[in-house]
Amino acid sequence: QELALHIKVNLSKNELEMAIIKSGKVVIVTAGRHAGKKAVVVKTFDNDSSTSDKRFSHCLVAGIDRHPRKVVRAMSKAKVEKRSKMKPFIKYINIRHIFPTRYVVDMDLKKTVDESDLASDDRKIETKKALKKIFEERYLNQKAVTSEKKAVGSNYFFQKLRF
Repeated sequence: QELALHIKVNLSKNELEMAIIKSGKVVIVTAGRHAGKKAVVVKTFDNDSSTSDKRFSHCLVAGIDRHPRKVVRAMSKAKVEKRSKMKPFIKYINIRHIFPTRYVVDMDLKKTVDESDLASDDRKIETKKALKKIFEERYLNQKAVTSEKKAVGSNYFFQKLRF
């Protein structure tokens, strides 16, 4: 009975995490190569989904591996463009290895990041290039965000995490 109770507690905790982690949520990766980096959830997968080969709850995230550098008003447009470059990453991550934040971003990455593209290295590189273009475009045009809440999330997403 004690074991059954323990399993129920774990399931409810897992369901709670899946309820919080939705598409567009800004998360911080806490484990692996990209630990300490910010990412946006593209799609979530529950552990009982038969479509995936992974036996745990996970999500597809797209994040920033190398953040844009600081820009000041005195810099020329060319220098601002150069310092606004960033390097994206795409990865499947266990939900226990990400930390959800309160911020949400309104970038629609589902159209750009397709699951079938991640199987091939060439298509993954093309997807990263498309992500880079989307991220840099949004970074340079942050004032065009419609909602104030999503503007704050976008601003938070593009800042480097200081720790």
